[in-house]
Amino acid sequence: MPRIDTSKVSRWDQHGREHVVHVRRTGVQRTIRCDTCGWRRGAQFLPWLKAQEHLAEAHQATVDPAGS
Repeated sequence: MPRIDTSKVSRWDQHGREHVVHVRRTGVQRTIRCDTCGWRRGAQFLPWLKAQEHLAEAHQATVDPAGS
């Protein structure tokens, strides 16, 4: 039975709203899902980069709360 791991990518927009995309891993397949708009996508490679791109393009959320 495959192990399921989850993580998230969060960014803030210019209005101070947090937008979160969850990355869920089952085996080698990863699924990314946006809490704000419900957008979903399968991503085997670079799911966190695709999550960041979605947040920037769809929500103009580019401020990293971790400060990095």
